[in-house]
Amino acid sequence: MVKKHLTIVDTTLRDGEQTAGVVFSNQEKLMIARMLDELGVQQIEAGIPVMGGDEQRVIKQIVKSGLKASIMGWNRAVIKDIQTSLDCGCDAVAISISTSDIHIEHKLKTTREDVLERMVKATEFAKKNGVYISVNAEDASRSDMDFLVRFAQEAKNAGADRLRYCDTVGILDPFTTHERISQLIERTGLDIEMHTHNDFGMATANALAGVKAGATHVGVTVNGLGERAGNAALEEVVMALKHLLDTDLNFVTERFVEVSEFVARASGRELPAWKAIVGRNMFAHESGIHADGALKNPLTYEVFKPEEVGLERQIVIGKHSGTASIKAKFREEYAQEITDEEAAEILKRVRAMAVDMKRSLFDKELVYIYKNMKREEAQENV
Repeated sequence: MVKKHLTIVDTTLRDGEQTAGVVFSNQEKLMIARMLDELGVQQIEAGIPVMGGDEQRVIKQIVKSGLKASIMGWNRAVIKDIQTSLDCGCDAVAISISTSDIHIEHKLKTTREDVLERMVKATEFAKKNGVYISVNAEDASRSDMDFLVRFAQEAKNAGADRLRYCDTVGILDPFTTHERISQLIERTGLDIEMHTHNDFGMATANALAGVKAGATHVGVTVNGLGERAGNAALEEVVMALKHLLDTDLNFVTERFVEVSEFVARASGRELPAWKAIVGRNMFAHESGIHADGALKNPLTYEVFKPEEVGLERQIVIGKHSGTASIKAKFREEYAQEITDEEAAEILKRVRAMAVDMKRSLFDKELVYIYKNMKREEAQENV
């Protein structure tokens, strides 16, 4: 079990909205913030106040909506940015600047010393104003470790509460993550937030590896929304912590599907059926062996109950079904007991139709097969 208290930092409204082509309306942003708060998210990164206009207006609305969560504004290492976050009423600020040489040379076109100076000035300003401070090391995973340690130490001395370790281009693997985060904590004593991207499909795994190494905060987005391949998904991280690392954060997980579907609609990004934790196929069983096992005892093929995340178990009838599934379907959904012989005949017809249609069957099609079979039997008996 992870012993330290863990804080979930949700950045759906900032990093999630930075997904190419995604824009949330102010009403949607307010609704998402409320949903996240009701789920149990402890800190919400609400947006980028210095953008002004609607962005500032909705951040002020979120701040004033009486949520239990801390509301964080994202900023460059620029005093004007931080002042705008303060003006919006944010009780926490993220101060972000690149720490990798490739970013410093080609993006910022400056030096390591200048990066440190900018970060320290911005952090000291925020500290004087009494807000919680996360200093974000952008592209930390490609940064020189000695420089990153110095960056973290100077941030801590300037008043930072934590360092956000950003795997900006998603190049980490869990083994490297654990090694680096362990070293960073040992050398700095600063709280670390994992902020992982999914370019190689390891965002959630890397976030968990960081937690096992001692990270105290995890940055996430609903559905893993985010730039390029996205971020670590809120629902994946929370459920993996609970079931794999024995760390229950007391989230209202029964609402995960509701929240995921809302964010999917608001972002215009479809929720895939195969999406981990919240996809509709999570508890859909078609294979005869799997369905039979799940019917006898759900734990044979399910790690947790579907109700725990707001889903329902489905027995899908198709090419890979078995007679046990057919009989269970008729018994539980149509309140009708059928014989083994009838189930075998129905299954034969189901498989033929499923191959023809290249999909599993709808309930009406299954009923049609049954009725057609009974009609044929009646005609034979005349």
